[in-house]
Formats: sequence, structure tokens, C-alpha cells
Amino acid sequence: MAAKKVKNQTETAREYSASDLQTLEGLDAVRKRPAMYIGSTDSRGLTHCVFEIFDNAVDEALAGYCTKIRVISHADGSVSVFDNGRGIPVDKEPKSGLPGVVLVLTKLHAGGKFGGDGYKVSGGLHGVGASVVNALSERVSVEVDRGGSTWSIDFNRAESGHFSGGKFTKSLEMKKNKGPKTTGTRVRFWPDYKIFQKEAEFDWEKIAARLEQTSYLVPGLEVTLEREGAGEDVTWCHKGGITEMVSGRSDVISGPWRVTGKATYKELAQVIEGDKLVSKELERELEIDIAIAWTKGYEQSVRSFVNIVETPKGGTHVQGFERACVKAVVNALSQTKMLKNEGSVTKDDVFEGMVAVVAVRLPEPQFEGQTKEVLGTSAIGPLVANMVAEQFGTVLEKGRGRAQVKALLEKVAEATRARVAAKAQRDLVRRKSALESSALPAKLKDCRSHDLEHSELLIIEGDSAGGTVSQARNSEYQAYLPIRGKILNVLRASERKMLDNEECASLITAIGAGAGRGFDLDKARYSKIIVLADADVDGSHIRCLLLTLCWRYMRPLLEAGRVFAAVPPLYRITLKGSGEYIYCYSEQDKTDTLERLEREGRAWRDDIQRYKGLGEMDADQLAETTLDLGTRRLRRMTVSDAEKAEHLFEVLMGQDVTERRDYIVTKSNGFDRSRLDV
Repeated sequence: MAAKKVKNQTETAREYSASDLQTLEGLDAVRKRPAMYIGSTDSRGLTHCVFEIFDNAVDEALAGYCTKIRVISHADGSVSVFDNGRGIPVDKEPKSGLPGVVLVLTKLHAGGKFGGDGYKVSGGLHGVGASVVNALSERVSVEVDRGGSTWSIDFNRAESGHFSGGKFTKSLEMKKNKGPKTTGTRVRFWPDYKIFQKEAEFDWEKIAARLEQTSYLVPGLEVTLEREGAGEDVTWCHKGGITEMVSGRSDVISGPWRVTGKATYKELAQVIEGDKLVSKELERELEIDIAIAWTKGYEQSVRSFVNIVETPKGGTHVQGFERACVKAVVNALSQTKMLKNEGSVTKDDVFEGMVAVVAVRLPEPQFEGQTKEVLGTSAIGPLVANMVAEQFGTVLEKGRGRAQVKALLEKVAEATRARVAAKAQRDLVRRKSALESSALPAKLKDCRSHDLEHSELLIIEGDSAGGTVSQARNSEYQAYLPIRGKILNVLRASERKMLDNEECASLITAIGAGAGRGFDLDKARYSKIIVLADADVDGSHIRCLLLTLCWRYMRPLLEAGRVFAAVPPLYRITLKGSGEYIYCYSEQDKTDTLERLEREGRAWRDDIQRYKGLGEMDADQLAETTLDLGTRRLRRMTVSDAEKAEHLFEVLMGQDVTERRDYIVTKSNGFDRSRLDV
């Protein structure tokens, strides 16, 4: 039998030949592997399609030809993008014989961004955006205003033609009708839900954020979002550009300062000459636009962009900025008497509380990888550094007596002193721990297992619940640490003050990975950090305070998805006769359960138990509902949008009461109350 099996495998292998190979032509490759082009076929990918069309319109604005862009969400599920730019070319491209619109919408890597005079700078580089959206749409309609005429064409699953009376006729020719004297492009697309997941939806909050962001990056550009039937039309226009991005915060104490200018550099590039690519040294022009400010807070925020494309991991432009900025501040501080033998200033000291936007525009930027997260063009770093040193460095050097410069230098000096003091405090804690029999907190009841992947820390509210948790937990892999009441709000607290707080210090020691700049995720003693708090307002507040501590001093835990909130039940319904019981986790859950039981003709006892706190459960109930791996409910705390999360922490946990009240009042109606814990 064994010999026969080998023979069959060999025969099968011999049957594999060139006839088995397939080549996907044109847009078929996009429809077959959409995630390669838009990341996914869920809501994220669907939303990305809007950005692809929108970015094409923005490129017209960057080129100086477009002043208005409208994004419209239609009631039938389609999306339109209007711009008043030059209009996509409608004449026929010589090589293919296709009208420019048809070429751009049906051919990958076709466009005006590969050199020549079409676009000097652009957000898109590969010429695939419009064609990818067309490939993934059930229908696309394009209208172009040029030369006093309106040119139009439709696409039905990427095939060009025209819809008339509900019928589609294939054609490569565009229709021409009398139009306005103005120019512009209108693209409307209907997603193909044979490709996208049926539950996929446009993320309009994310789209709105992107549109608003662009209005800062292209000063004077008017960007409008219209949602049919929603009454939520919004228009953004920021003539002050990125300065308004950093100056809009209420806690700014120094700045904003603006660094702007142009520079040239030479770069070896591949250019199209005739039908060939040839290497040529080109002189490039770089535009630099930087806005800097410092806040009362401790978190730093440096956002960077290349031709409106955000580079979340920085690159050469950010490296140049950081190097010059630190040098300028250190030099200015050295000319004062604010620091006297209190340690040298570090980059982290300078950047504490900084908010900055670093934006550059350049032709054909080189990114590290497909995601465009890091700018790799090496010539940019020194040019940015020189401009920052020349403009910002001069301001600091000549303006040390001015209030804003003085406020900046005082903040950096204080950050330096706080860092040195915190280090001394950490060293003291380490020395103390080394002398004690155990370095772990006295209240920590550890688990027996040392296997990171199968160990978790339960953080419980108050000592009262400790006894029940002690009996309910599985001591093999579940450790627990009771905390006393509401811990310190660390958002505005220095690291030294945080370490002086007993509850905060106990949590950090128990987790074992350090805090702040010295946090090392690999040293964490548990795979899961689970917060067990009562299902009431106080419990929610405690959970928020704990998350603030994680966000401020142990952020990698959140980013790695290792922080959870336990979801204990609110009610227990006991059935008559059988004595069976059903747990309900919200008011709506209870209502739905009772209605279902009534329909089924099943009776329940009137004394429905309402759990006001974890301490009201006995050990068996707590184990079954909250701790048992097979039956518990956990809510993973993640950071999907760091900037948004940071803003929310600032609003909800900061010192500006008015801003927090206004936020709660304006946003309360938008919350899905079924997801709330209380």
C-alpha cells in the first residue's frame, strides 16, 4: 500500500505543467485579491475606496488647480467625490487609443504621476487608486467638465459603457453634452457586495477625520462632507494650515511656532524617455512646513506627512526635525541658569508635552514599504534640520526673554529635574525591594504557574471582593491584586508622584515590566491584565483611572491587546420549578430574556437578583460568570486610534471641566447604550 501511494503522488506531480499556470489580466487581479490593494474587504477596505478617489481630487489641489472638494454619501449606498480641478483628460491617449478617463479607470499604473508635467507632487504614486475602486465596484459613473462640455461614461463591474433606462451598453467612447464653463470631475461609485463583506459599512467618522485633516494640510482648500438624509453636512477650510492643528488645544503654554521654506536637492531617478526607463540625476524641490507648540501635559505628539500622506512611523523628515529641534532647545537652555548641575537634557525632556506637525512636499518620495508609513528619501533629513536650526533656533536664541520662549525652557528644565528625581525614586524602590524578602506587593496573591501564556492578573476593586475572588479563582494561573478605592489620576501627575502613590506602585511592581520610558513588554509577568470592577458608576470610574495609568505609563500593554475588562452580570433570573437560572448582562438583555421566557410559556421567580457589586456574588457565581475561561465575558481594551484615544483621555481625565462637560453633553446622544457597563 505504501509503494502504491508514493506512485500516485509521483504521477500527480508529473501532471503539473505550464498549462496549469494562470495569468490574471487587467483588473481581474484586483477582484481576485482585493486585500492586496485596499487592505481588506470589510469596513476598513470599503472606507479606503473613498480615500483613493478623494486623494486624486486632493492632488489637483496640491497642483494648484482645485479649491473645493465635496464628498457625498447617497441614500442608495453610493459615494460621490466632486472637485473643481482641471478634470480628468478626455482626449485619447496616443498609445492605447483610449480616452484618458477610460485609461485611468481600467488600467493599473496609469496616470499622470510618473513624471512629466501632470503632477509635481501627489499623494498617490502608483496610479492604481481609481482603477482599483472601479474593479471593486458594481457600478461607477464619471462626469468631467472641460472646455464648456460635460463628458460622461459609466462602468459596469469595470467594463466601460453607458447606462440608459436601466440597461447597460458596452462602449469605449464618452458622451459629450453642453456643460458649464467651469472645470472639474465627479466620480460616483457603488461598492460591489459580491466582493465586500455584506456587513461592511463606510466609516464616516474616519472619513470625516481624514477630510478635516486634509483641510489643514492644504491651506485654503474647502472640503465638504454631505450625507443625504442625515442632516450632517460639514465644511472645513483652514487658511492657517497646520498651525491651527497645534494651536487649537486649550492647554498650549508655548507657541505655536512655524518653520516654512523651500530647498533643492539632487536625486538619481528613473525617468521615462520614449519607451524606456533611464537613470538621470534630477534637481528636486522640497517644500517644508512645520508647526510646533508645547502644552501643560506630558505626552508628546509628532504627526508627520508627505504630500498629505500621513507617515505614522516618521522617516527622514522627522529625524531631521527632531535632531535640530533638540539641539536648538538645549543650546538655548544652556545660556540660562535654569539648570544647575541637575543632569543633562535628553530628547524626551525636550519633547515632553510637545505637539508638532511636520509636513513636506516633494516629487516622487521614496517610502520604506508599501504602506507608506516611513519616508526613506535620504536627502530630506539634513534639509529639514538646516531649516529648523536656522528659523526655530534663531527664535530661541534671540527671544530667551520673551514669555513664550521662557515658558518652553522652564518646562524642559522641569522635565529634566522630574526625570532625574523619578530615576532616583525608581532606584530607591529597587534597592528597597532587593533588601526585602519579596519584591512583590504584599496584597498580591500570585498564581502558581510561571507560564506567561497561561497566567493572568486580576485587578479587583477593594478588599471586600478579595475573599470571594480568592475562592473563585483558579490559583494555578490566576493571580489577583486588590486596590483600595480610586487610584491617582495620573494624566497630569509626574512620574515621581505616580511612583509615590502606593496603589500605582503596587500595580506596576506586580506587572513587573516597569513604567514610562523604561517599560519593557517582554518582562510583563502575565499575558492578561483583567480589571474586575463593580457594574456601577464608581466601578466605571475606577476602570477609567486604571486605563489612564496603562495609557500614560504602560501603553504597550494596551497596544498589544493584553488589557481586559471583565463583564460581570447585572441580573440573575431563576426559573420556577427547575431552579435553573439565567444571567443577564444589561438592562436590555434582561428585558429581552423576560420577553423570550414569556413567549415560551416559562415562569420565573419574582425575586430577580440585581448584583450591585462583585462582593454580592458567592464564589461559585463569580467563577461561573466572570472568571471561568469557558463561560466568562471579557472586553479587550485596544488602541485603534492613538491620537483619538489621547484626546479622549485629555478631555475626560484632564483639568478642563468645561471641555469635559461640553463633550459629555454633545456626545451623549451618540452612544450605543447597550454597550455601556452601567
